[in-house]
Amino acid sequence: MAEQVTKNPGLEIGLKKTELSDNSGDNLDNELVELNLGELDLTSDEFILDEVDTHIQENLEDELVKEALKTGVDLRHYSRQVEKELQQVENASIQDYIKEAHNIASLHNQITACDSILERMEQMLSGFQTDLSSISSEIQSLQDQSLSMNIKLKNRQAVRGELSQFVDELVVPEVMVNAILDAPVTQRQFLEQLHELNHKINFVKEQSFKEAVACRDVQDILEKLKLKAITKIREFLLQKIYQFRKPMTNYQVPQNAMLKFRFFYEFLLANERHVAKECRDEYIDTMSKMYYSYFKGYTSRLMKLQYEEVADKDDLMGVEDTAKKGFFSKPSLKNRSTIFTLGNRGNIITSELEAPIIVPHAAQKSETRYSFESLFRSQHFALVDNACCEYLFSVEFFLVQGSPAQDLFNAVFGKTLSMFLKHMDVYTSDCFDAIAIYLCIHIIYRYQVLMHKRIVPALDKYWETLLEVLWPRFSYILDLNIQSIRDCDPQKLGSIDVRPHYITRRYAEFSSALISLNQTFPDERVDQLLAQLQAEVENFILRMAAEFPLRKEQLVFLINNYDMMLGVLMERTSEESKETESFQQLLQARTQEFVEEILAPHFGGMIAFVKETEGLLERGQTDQVKNQDARITKLVRGFAVNWKQAIDVINQEVMRSFTNFKNGTQILQVTLTQLIQYYHRFQKVLSQAPFKGLQVRGELINIHHVMVEVKKNKPTF
Repeated sequence: MAEQVTKNPGLEIGLKKTELSDNSGDNLDNELVELNLGELDLTSDEFILDEVDTHIQENLEDELVKEALKTGVDLRHYSRQVEKELQQVENASIQDYIKEAHNIASLHNQITACDSILERMEQMLSGFQTDLSSISSEIQSLQDQSLSMNIKLKNRQAVRGELSQFVDELVVPEVMVNAILDAPVTQRQFLEQLHELNHKINFVKEQSFKEAVACRDVQDILEKLKLKAITKIREFLLQKIYQFRKPMTNYQVPQNAMLKFRFFYEFLLANERHVAKECRDEYIDTMSKMYYSYFKGYTSRLMKLQYEEVADKDDLMGVEDTAKKGFFSKPSLKNRSTIFTLGNRGNIITSELEAPIIVPHAAQKSETRYSFESLFRSQHFALVDNACCEYLFSVEFFLVQGSPAQDLFNAVFGKTLSMFLKHMDVYTSDCFDAIAIYLCIHIIYRYQVLMHKRIVPALDKYWETLLEVLWPRFSYILDLNIQSIRDCDPQKLGSIDVRPHYITRRYAEFSSALISLNQTFPDERVDQLLAQLQAEVENFILRMAAEFPLRKEQLVFLINNYDMMLGVLMERTSEESKETESFQQLLQARTQEFVEEILAPHFGGMIAFVKETEGLLERGQTDQVKNQDARITKLVRGFAVNWKQAIDVINQEVMRSFTNFKNGTQILQVTLTQLIQYYHRFQKVLSQAPFKGLQVRGELINIHHVMVEVKKNKPTF
C-alpha cells in the first residue's frame, strides 16, 4: 500500500496537503498551492496554475484517494501511516545495501578492470584502423600503377604488331624473287608468289598515298618483279589462245585449262591494263574466227543431209493430190502429204530436243536423211552448248558481268550469229512446210528456257530476231493454204464419193498438229490462223457436198468428213479445242438430219402423221384430226407388214454408207432409237379421244417387240 502511494504523484501531493493542514489551519489551500509551485519550480503564471489544477484533479480521480474519501478515512492519519511504512522500507533497503557492500565493492572493481581492458582494446583498434587506412591508400596506388603499366603494355604490343605487319608487308623475300624470275608460270609456286606480289604492290600503293618513306626502299624491286611477271604471263596466255586455232570440235578443253590460271588475267587487269586488253582482243579475234569457221562448215555439211524432195509452192492444202501413195502409207518426206502430218516429227521437241548433234560424215556414210527441223535442232543445239560454255567462261575468266559480259559475247559470236540469221532468211524465203517452221519456233522456245535455266541470257536477242524471221513466214504459208482452199473448185477435183476427202484429211492432220504444238506454248496468232483455215474448210466441205444430187448422199459425205476430222483432232490433241467443239456440233446436227432422212422412205407417213397430229392436239383443234380412219388404218397395217424388213434395210444402208464402223454403228443406234420414239408417240396419239375407238388399234404391234428387234442390232463391243 505504501509502494502504491509513493508511486502516485497526485496522492503524494494530497498527503503533503494533509500535513500542511495540521500546521496552518484555514490557510491550508493557499500554502499547498505555494508548496506545489515550489516543488515544480514554476513561475507564477496562469498556465502553471492551470497545470496544478489539472494535477489536483488527476489525484482526486485516483482510485485509492476515491476509496479513502468514500470510507471517510482521515487523510492525515493515512498520510502518517504511509510515511511510516516508507521509512521502514527505506531502512530495510539500507540494511540490504550494507549486507551486500562487499559484493558491490567487488563488482565495482570488476567494472573498473573491464573498463581499462576496453580502453586498451579501443586503443589497439584505433591503431589497426590507422594501419588499414594506410594499407588501403597503398593498394589504390598499386592499382593505379598496374593500370598505367597495362595500358603502356597494350600500346607497345599494338605498335609492335602494326610495325611488324608493316615490315612484313614491305619486305620482299628471296623466295618470291626466285619464283617470279625462274619458276615456270604453270607451277603452283609461281601462282602463290604472284598472289603475294600482287598483295605487296597494292600495299605499297596504299602506303605511298600515306607518304610512308619506307615504301621507297622496295618500289624499285617490286616494279621489276611486276614487269617480269607480266612478261611471262603475257607469253603464257597468248600461247594458250593460239591453241584455239588448231582444228577441233570441242573448245571447252583449252578453256577449262585457262580457267585454272584466271588470276593471271586479273593480275594483268590490275597492273597493266593495255597488256590485259591485248590478250582479250587476241582471244576475241581468235575465237570469233574459229566459231565462224566451225559453224559455217558444220551448217554447210548439215544442209546436205536434208531430204532431196521438199515442199514447194504447189504443195498446198487445196491443191489436187497427185501423189501415188495413199494417205495412210508410211510417212516419208518424199510424199508431200507429210507436210500436213506431224507423225513422229513432234519428237524433235520432246525426246530428241537435247539428243546428241548430228555428225555429218557419219550420216553421209549411212546415207541418212533428215527433215529441216532436225537439222535446225542439231545446228542450234550445238550453238546453245558452245554459247553457254563461252558465256560462262567469259564471265569467270575476264571478270565481266551484265552488259559488259553480253558485249564480250557478242564480239566473239557476232559473225556466227549473223551467218545463222542470213542462212535462216535464205532458207525460209523458199520454204513451204508450215509444220517445219512451227517446229523450229517451238525449238527456239525450249532452248530459251534451257539457257535461262543455265543462267545464260547471251542469246536472248538472237532468239527474238530469229522468231521475227520465222513467224511472218509461218503466217504467209498458212495464208497460202487458206487461199488454196478458198480457191478450190470441187468440179476440178475429178470424181468424188461419200468417203472423207483427202483435203479434209490434210486439214485434220495439219490442224491437229498445230493445235497439239500450240498447247505447250499458246499463241493467239496460231488460233486466229486456224480459225480462218477451219472456216474455209467448212465452206469447202459444203461446196463439195453440193456436188451430190441426193440430200442423203450429201449428209453421208458431210458426216464422214466431220467424223474423220473430229476423230483425228481428239486423237492428236490432249485438251478440248474450239475446233473439236465446233465439229461435234456440226456432226450432231447432220447426224440428226440423216436419221430423219433415212427413216422417211420407210416410216415417213407415220412420222408426218405424228408431227401433224401432235401439233393439232396440243392446240385443241380436234375437229381437224377427225375422219382419218383410212389413213390410220393404212399406217398401222403398213407398219405391221414392213417394220422388220425396213429395219434390216436401214441397217445395211447405214453400215454401207459410213467409213467409220464405230460411227456407223452409233448412227444406226440413234436411227433405231428415233424410230422407237416415233412409234411410241404414234401409239400415244392413237390412244387419245379422237382415235380411241378405232378398231385398228388392236392391230398395233407391241412396242416391246420392236424394242427386242432393235436390240438385236446393238453392237457387242
